[in-house]
Amino acid sequence: MPHAEVNGITIYYEQHGPEDARPLLLITGVGTQMTRYPLPFVEKLLARGYRVVKMDNRDIGLSQKFTEHGIPDFQAAIRAKSEGRKADLPYQLSDMAADCAALLDHLGIDKAHVCGFSMGGMIAQLVAIEHPEKVLSLISIMSNTGNPALPGGTKEAQAALTTPRPDPDEDREAFIASGVHTAQVIGSPAWPQPEALIRQNIEADLERSYHPTGFARQYAAILGTYDRRPHLQKLTVPATVIHGVDDVLVPIAGGRDTAGNIPGAELIEIEGMGHNIPPELYDRLIDGIETATRRADAPAA
Repeated sequence: MPHAEVNGITIYYEQHGPEDARPLLLITGVGTQMTRYPLPFVEKLLARGYRVVKMDNRDIGLSQKFTEHGIPDFQAAIRAKSEGRKADLPYQLSDMAADCAALLDHLGIDKAHVCGFSMGGMIAQLVAIEHPEKVLSLISIMSNTGNPALPGGTKEAQAALTTPRPDPDEDREAFIASGVHTAQVIGSPAWPQPEALIRQNIEADLERSYHPTGFARQYAAILGTYDRRPHLQKLTVPATVIHGVDDVLVPIAGGRDTAGNIPGAELIEIEGMGHNIPPELYDRLIDGIETATRRADAPAA
């Protein structure tokens, strides 16, 4: 299996497409595996001429786990951020961005188009901010800037995301039912996914890797990460921000704030889209990705 020793840890990754195609790094969200970019989505990207690199973020999927660090103090992370201090955490989102940059180096990719959704969008922003030499363009999907004034998700969405799920070894059906509920709460109201498909994806991810404490440490890293607005305002790479108007977990204000703080960024708002990527939107999202990558690939005037 393709593992890379990068940034002092082991990262699992996959590559698709020819090495001389346009490199595109896909970064996933909190507590989720690279499977959230399914093969049909990747195949559409390949048809557009990309070399697709997917990865499991640290502490999830088949990448290195940090179980020995236990569950972080969320409130302490929030206090540290509010006081302008670096939170005392097992790792920061900046460390996860450094993983991405190091993986590109490992693969011999000088620069890549960098795309992430939700927490992955935050990480993609940090790759552009902290490792600009590695970034051709930035695509931030259903994410935000870390601005503390932004509205949070609805109570139901926050509860669905953060309420501990049953242990699948003790009650597999309850675990799956909890995952189905979360997917339905935060999903796209215009394109509700069949429950059978949601269950199938949950079961496949469960068989691939079950690591619930990784979510907690990644979530703490989000809570403790600095406000990126002043740094986003200095970016010079082409950027596209894509966000669902009906996102109840990361409201549309987060996407608007992101686009508003990146010079020249294009904002694509999608009515009926929530906090997921339904198959019906694959082409629209890839069109959005291309609005950034084409600008980066265009010859200088």
